[in-house]
Amino acid sequence: MTSEETRSNVEKALEEIRPFLQSDGGDITLISIEDNTVKVRMEGNCIGCSVNQMTLKSGVEMTIKKYAPQIEEVINIS
Repeated sequence: MTSEETRSNVEKALEEIRPFLQSDGGDITLISIEDNTVKVRMEGNCIGCSVNQMTLKSGVEMTIKKYAPQIEEVINIS
């Protein structure tokens, strides 16, 4: 898979999960993809949310890996 295809698939994954984040007053932005690691910025209510790490791993990372299985990790750089 090319880097463009990977980025496109990661963006599709974020579009799938974004409505759930936005319904709680949050959002997510893709910052970069480096060496099978996706860096994102959690925004809005997601910044101070006590379960944002669980959301990142159980929701965001799982959804991204569904679209781009080569991704090993998702990191929040807020």
